[in-house]
Amino acid sequence: MTILVTGGAGFIGANFVLDWVAQADELVINLDKLTYAGNVQSLASIDGNPKHLFVHGDIADSALVEKLLAEHQPRAVINFAAESHVDRSIHGPEDFIQTNIVGTFRLLEAVRAYWKALPGDAQQAFRFLHVSTDEVYGSLAPDAPAFTETHQYEPNSPYSASKAASDHLVRSYHHTYGLPVLTTNCSNNYGPYHFPEKLIPLMIVNALGGKGLPVYGDGQQIRDWLYVKDHCSAIRRVLEAGTVGEVYNVGGWNEKPNLEIVNRICALLDELRPRADGKSYSEQITFVTDRPGHDRRYAIDARKLERELGWKPAETFETGIRKTVEWYLSNWQWVENVQSGSYREWVEKNYGERSE
Repeated sequence: MTILVTGGAGFIGANFVLDWVAQADELVINLDKLTYAGNVQSLASIDGNPKHLFVHGDIADSALVEKLLAEHQPRAVINFAAESHVDRSIHGPEDFIQTNIVGTFRLLEAVRAYWKALPGDAQQAFRFLHVSTDEVYGSLAPDAPAFTETHQYEPNSPYSASKAASDHLVRSYHHTYGLPVLTTNCSNNYGPYHFPEKLIPLMIVNALGGKGLPVYGDGQQIRDWLYVKDHCSAIRRVLEAGTVGEVYNVGGWNEKPNLEIVNRICALLDELRPRADGKSYSEQITFVTDRPGHDRRYAIDARKLERELGWKPAETFETGIRKTVEWYLSNWQWVENVQSGSYREWVEKNYGERSE
């Protein structure tokens, strides 16, 4: 048995692949374009593992995807492949349109043709699981109930709009063609192998580098934080037992304002890696102009996933953030390679412009 994972060298995808290889006997075909946030060094611990096959390529490359499906006959496709950083989508939206919309469309077309040709039992068992975000739902008022799976889509950035479009495409392929799809919408992830442009890894890296800790606006933007390993376990559970055509919200039940997150990271670093001058890292906090269209609050209601499939997160925010800070302190070489760009040189040397 085999599964095909797209975007499996990115933050969430790499964590999913690592956990899958550790827990399952199935071969994972890992297709990743290796953009700036795709890092095969995150997969170093399974290099040479016969249960993992890495393929350098793009989900928008229909011929390559069709070839992989035909050769490996996966029982499921899990789609993590996406451009995912809001700030980058504001300054360069076209990449988000190409990958998140056009790429998802081409992937769906290839998968639909493959699925239609499968024999009866295999066709019945096949699943396409699309990994999405809570940002498609827009912004919540301070006292509004958390997002449920039936909340109206109101995306406010080019990133979230492109993900909303991909969600709609996936839904349409189920209702029009019968493709057995599952969709998950997750809250903000954090944990190991997170590219240091997102809030938590950026704060850790800047703090230890003696740089300012930039906080947008007043720092009171609220997010629900989900430890990445919990997200991966939720995806495995949805793949295993989710109802075809359904959407499942995945959240950590950890609504916290950004400034509180930053102060917690500072406190952990004060404990685990104190500043040489004895002062708190919190003195490095600087407030910067808020970004355009910055959603004020996200919150995920994950009760459907718990009620129907028995899943709930294993980590609290306190346990998860401590594990995350400790991981970065213990894996500083990975951080330095990401910061210096040396991992990109490794990719060019080993993969160049070849598609696989």
